[in-house]
Amino acid sequence: MHVDLPEKRYYKIGEVAKAFNVNTSLIRFWEKEFDIIKPKKNAKGNRLFTQEDIKNFKLIFSLVKERGFTLDGAKQKLKQNPESIVHNQDIINRLEGVKAELIKIKNQL
Repeated sequence: MHVDLPEKRYYKIGEVAKAFNVNTSLIRFWEKEFDIIKPKKNAKGNRLFTQEDIKNFKLIFSLVKERGFTLDGAKQKLKQNPESIVHNQDIINRLEGVKAELIKIKNQL
């Protein structure tokens, strides 16, 4: 899944939910379930997600929504061999970026 977010330091929960095409409740749920997601909170208590959090959401989204893992299975996979998952996800992200760019060029022709 290619997530199209502008380069920013922090993202609001609504921006993250819209980018992943999910409800904000799912974002909050995953935040509680997975230790690797640690958003900052402002004075009002609003969650502010960093680039690292977005990267972790991509990993979790890939495992749960695209590859069909259960939440417990995704947690185990992330604990067992996180380096290979991150490496594979980086490769997938690059390929999806190339695909999006090629589709954009095709549409311009």
